[in-house]
Amino acid sequence: MLFDIKAISAAIDAFEEEKGIDRATMIGAIESALATAYKREYGKKGQIVRSHLDMNTGATKFEQIKTVVDESTVRMDEEEEEVPAHLQGDRPRFDRNEEVVEYNDDGTVKVPRYEPERHLLIQAARLIKKDVQLGDELVFPLDAPDDEFGRIAAQAAKQVVFQKVREAERGIALRDFSSKEGEIITGQVQRFERGNLFIELGRVVAIMPYAEQIPGERYKTGDRITALVLSVEEGPRGVSIKLSRAHPDFLVKLFMREVPELASGAVVVKAIAREAGQRSKIAVAAEDPGLDPVGALIGQRGVRVSAVTGELSGERVDVIEYQADPIDMIEAALAPARVEDIEILEENEEGAVIHGHARVIVAPDQQSLAIGRSGQNVRLAAKLINWKIDIESSEQEEPEEETGETEMQEAIDDIVDGKE
Repeated sequence: MLFDIKAISAAIDAFEEEKGIDRATMIGAIESALATAYKREYGKKGQIVRSHLDMNTGATKFEQIKTVVDESTVRMDEEEEEVPAHLQGDRPRFDRNEEVVEYNDDGTVKVPRYEPERHLLIQAARLIKKDVQLGDELVFPLDAPDDEFGRIAAQAAKQVVFQKVREAERGIALRDFSSKEGEIITGQVQRFERGNLFIELGRVVAIMPYAEQIPGERYKTGDRITALVLSVEEGPRGVSIKLSRAHPDFLVKLFMREVPELASGAVVVKAIAREAGQRSKIAVAAEDPGLDPVGALIGQRGVRVSAVTGELSGERVDVIEYQADPIDMIEAALAPARVEDIEILEENEEGAVIHGHARVIVAPDQQSLAIGRSGQNVRLAAKLINWKIDIESSEQEEPEEETGETEMQEAIDDIVDGKE
């Protein structure tokens, strides 16, 4: 049987250019498809069929593969239950090339059953090849198919080729995007469905779930969008790529893109708290004592932080310098509010601060600023340092003055009443 090599080569070249699938993979898919078609038309139960397509001449040859076995590697004493004739189809279909794995009652794997079309006993194999060993494979040529096979093979093999192409695409996507997990990537909006945003990334489509989107952002089909590659997983339906714009790491990666000192490691992010689309706080420290970490992220005239907030649809970003002392860190985290006093509510027996709870005293005119709109400022500060923070106004701490005024009034009342 001969194939039109020019047409096949043109198709392979097109797949290689459009899908990125190499020639060897495509030729292997075609040969696998031809073997499957041959086995469906002419194969016997248990038979392993392989095909070889000569890309120079277009000739195809088919081979049967048998594995060399003996009584220790196969079961000879069990006969396979026959399927009643009325339950069989018009033409038996033997598509399976792999052996069926069977298990004993204790869960151990059974030795495979001997199948004449799949196995060859070593005594008979040595009559063909003297130095053959157990487990070796012997190749036997099969009769060439008739003229009708070309049409049948094309129909039967089409689906197999498509399956191989999908498998190859899955492997390429997994290889390309696994290395990009945790990095920023740019794609094109394909569609919006049930709250999820589907992003086209070249040959694959990624998904951005509703929970990973910035609230209030709206996109149209064809818009360019930048996001963090949150995860890359292989599933039954192919490679699943999940993107995020709401994750705190997206903010960090955006800063790394704008701040060379952060990308090089001269400045490091110590903590981050984010409410996507509204406000974030990021604590940074410099590895070099002479470097200003806050200034590095903000940039001259705020150009660097402005570039980041612009990508985040105007999300406000507070950049603070990380402090090792928890009291100093609380004061920095509550900026721009000014703090009057901080009382640690949880200490150990030695009086050292332990992870936990603090009361922050601020002036009356600073209380609303410290708390923030809907409690956002203190909430983000608490999340940033992983402490519980209570905000109180200094006006609430005047019990002694109130007591003095009360005593003076009582003395005046006594004089008026003539007691003194």
